[in-house]
Amino acid sequence: MAAKKGQQARRAELGAAVQRALMTRGLEGLRLRDIADEAGVTPAAVLYYGDLDALVHETYQAAIERYSAQREAATEAFADAPGKLRACIERGVADGPDDALTRLLFEYWPRCLRDPRAAALDSALTERQIALYQGILVLGQAQGSFTLTDPPRLLAASIVAMEDGYQMEVLAGRRSRTEVITALQAYARATTGHDLASRPAAS
Repeated sequence: MAAKKGQQARRAELGAAVQRALMTRGLEGLRLRDIADEAGVTPAAVLYYGDLDALVHETYQAAIERYSAQREAATEAFADAPGKLRACIERGVADGPDDALTRLLFEYWPRCLRDPRAAALDSALTERQIALYQGILVLGQAQGSFTLTDPPRLLAASIVAMEDGYQMEVLAGRRSRTEVITALQAYARATTGHDLASRPAAS
């Protein structure tokens, strides 16, 4: 049991090293030696846990789970749909160009154009975010808080698409987190009839 826990801890440390190396080198310039240097081990020791593609894939998969779980947890803190929607928007927007988790997700995205495994992961991430928004919109209708202008799934998919575009602006330093949240809240107001900015989210 202790050996298994030790191996899990080393794998977690290696995953963190992969993330640091990706932030420094970028996906296209990443080498096995970069990961080894970040982890303080030899390239041969890194290979014990998989080749470069496998390690990057595993790191991206873990990042998707972390991003999604954190966002879902933020919405669960509220019982009312407006609170959930406000929290969902705020939790999903990058803090700035140095937001490591969001940057990691976008560093990997170009691989989706050529790699079916990467594309499948990205599609799963998108669908999970759409489902989260859709559930909130449906709840808002049921609670009488939202009057939707279009079907919930269509609106949810549009919000996620807007987020993706705005995230790149934030990561490039062209827009601030506050600007993006304001823009997304404006779209939510136009499509739900509820002004999310009228009440601050819980801290």
